[in-house]
Amino acid sequence: MSRTINLIVIHCAASLNGKVLGAASKSAAAVIDQWHAQRGFHRQPAAIAAYNPDLKAIGYHFVLDVDGTKSTGRALDEIGAHVAGHNANSIGICMVGTDQYSTAQWGALASLVKALLAKYPGVPVVGHRDLSPDLNGDGTIEPSEWTKTCPGFTVAAWLAAGMKPQAKNILAN
Repeated sequence: MSRTINLIVIHCAASLNGKVLGAASKSAAAVIDQWHAQRGFHRQPAAIAAYNPDLKAIGYHFVLDVDGTKSTGRALDEIGAHVAGHNANSIGICMVGTDQYSTAQWGALASLVKALLAKYPGVPVVGHRDLSPDLNGDGTIEPSEWTKTCPGFTVAAWLAAGMKPQAKNILAN
């Protein structure tokens, strides 16, 4: 199955900043897969058989752990389950943490986004919160309108700064 991609969405795991989710026996994607299964998410049997058969529920396409490890969830040609109303044509990337990320994660995010933009040129990159409804209809989604705060940083500012994070969003070592 091939699908049109017109959006890349960055999320956070709403987990403790600086706490690695993955371990030698389980990737960060596998941990999130358990969380998503508990919330009632599921993947289609054919998709499971074709890609990452041990992950039955994960909604994201990629997960970036604190140490910079990139693990895959759903295949790029599989519809995600990460942002209501936008799953059919988007790719979901999840950063482990809430609002501060390691330099390894920032590097992994920049590398991944650059690779995805090379594959899908001109596709907008946004944060989950940027897809909240514009409740007052003024054309700007303001913090008071966010249904989620995820990913805990302003994606547009990160992109405008050449994919360099603001100091407040860098995890202190």
